[in-house]
Amino acid sequence: MKSVALLLTALLAPTAVVPTAHPLPRASAADAPPAARSGVAVAARAAAAQGIRFGPCPAVEKLPAPVECGTVRVPLDYAAPRGTLIPLTVSRVKASGPASGRQGALVYNPGGPGASSTYFPLAARLPAWQRISAAYDLVGYAPRGVGRSAPVSCQDPADRTQGPTLAPTVPSEVFKQERIARARTYAQGCARRTGAALRHYTSLDNARDLEVLRAALGQRRLTFMGASYGTYFGALYATLFPHRVRRMVFDAPVNPAPEQVWYVNNLDQSAAFERRWADFRTWAAKHDRVYGLGTTAAEVAENYERVRAELAAAPAGGRVGPGQLHGAMLQALYDDRFWAARAGALGAYLKGDVRPLVAQAAPVRAAQTAGTKNDPKDASKNGTKNGPKDDPGNAAAVYTAVECNDAPWPRDFAVWDRDNTRLARLAPFETWDNVWANLPCAYWQAPHQKPLDVRTGPGVLPPVLILAAERDAAAPYAGALELQRRLGGAALVTERGAGTHGIGGGPNACVNGYLERYLLTGAVPAGTTGAAGNQGEKTPVRRASCAPHPEPDPVSLERLADFREPSDLPGQGVAARLGAGR
Repeated sequence: MKSVALLLTALLAPTAVVPTAHPLPRASAADAPPAARSGVAVAARAAAAQGIRFGPCPAVEKLPAPVECGTVRVPLDYAAPRGTLIPLTVSRVKASGPASGRQGALVYNPGGPGASSTYFPLAARLPAWQRISAAYDLVGYAPRGVGRSAPVSCQDPADRTQGPTLAPTVPSEVFKQERIARARTYAQGCARRTGAALRHYTSLDNARDLEVLRAALGQRRLTFMGASYGTYFGALYATLFPHRVRRMVFDAPVNPAPEQVWYVNNLDQSAAFERRWADFRTWAAKHDRVYGLGTTAAEVAENYERVRAELAAAPAGGRVGPGQLHGAMLQALYDDRFWAARAGALGAYLKGDVRPLVAQAAPVRAAQTAGTKNDPKDASKNGTKNGPKDDPGNAAAVYTAVECNDAPWPRDFAVWDRDNTRLARLAPFETWDNVWANLPCAYWQAPHQKPLDVRTGPGVLPPVLILAAERDAAAPYAGALELQRRLGGAALVTERGAGTHGIGGGPNACVNGYLERYLLTGAVPAGTTGAAGNQGEKTPVRRASCAPHPEPDPVSLERLADFREPSDLPGQGVAARLGAGR
């Protein structure tokens, strides 16, 4: 899920707002069109025969040796597997350990939808990944629609909003109508610029592509790690191709229940971001002597609103308005390693120095993003990573296409207005921004699918591992519990009291120990008490927990110039929403 949205904990739980959307119809694995099922088999056989010819990466990928790149071709339409084929860019670093200890390929997807993992092989350099990279080839790829992989486009780069923009927490009727018009135009642009192919950018097709990639890599069974949205189509893969699963890691899982996909998941996310926003304000108040934002969470909120109001009247550097400020702060709620920089920038602004805030929040112009590799979800600052080099909106386009295609959405804005007006009274920080990011789905011109009912019985899958932070806002913790319930025998490791989105390979040694042990040996936490499985059977509950990683150290204004934001490697930092900046 995107990226990209719990009031004070005492006031709101993620389930406090009951949406008025109708329950969605469920589709089982057996409901997949027969032609598509047979088409996957045809495509996988062809890919296995052809393999992937790896060589030096093209300069546009900006991936140094020893990373190698290649291409796998997948059907645009799995009902016609010998028809149009589209190329997916694949990257790899070969396992560094002795041949006797090598375990094949580990494929990674960071989520989105719309994010690429071609940079993933660089994780071999990180200490947390060294034993894993000795045993596995680390494989990344750009999913369909992303970067050079048959890119999706929904608007001319020149039409992309660059800022400064507003971000009202109580939007006026005039503002709502303007955003409705913008959403209609965006949906029309997706249909016009992508054409008939638009309907084929779905999570089910991403899962099918993963099966073809497995075959092309010469792997009898798949070892896969997905984060965020990557857990959803990984779960679809496990449902569709359980006999092909070797090991799977689901990091920061989204809720896969069909009735959650995707409208209700976004309501839950907006609610969860309110609690994470309170976490940041509480932390900043503890360090008032460093930042000067106030000694209570309420005072920090007051100072934040003061900054928002001043930016609405006079954008910082002519480019940072309330919308860009919100995007930068939202990024920090995905990963607490951004907290020091954002608090420092707010404190500096209040003292009259706008430069740190401009450096962190100003959007990069389209011309500046050509040929660059920035974080796909950091639309508020850096443009788009691995998107077409002349289209900084590629990641947002893929996000929109996949989420709108995947499931029905309310077609009447009155439903969105009612649900989100109610929610915003309790969770104002992210609610309306989340609406605007997803509203094109109300006016979508391609067919909506029925979400697949993710579900496997006990013993169908080998043990799989779920990693989740208890206060993750982008993927609320209830999703991890639901995924464990649906995948028979899955094990769940929880980082208690933490909220970073994506914890595998990050700063928590306990979490990393479970991850490494599982990937190297297949071992998962032992079962404890019995509980009802997803079909009523009594099955072991495999769970373990880790204490939270330490809170961020405060960074003074004097040290702020030396700050380096986290990278986008697994566990090294997650940025903000895909849909920002439309």
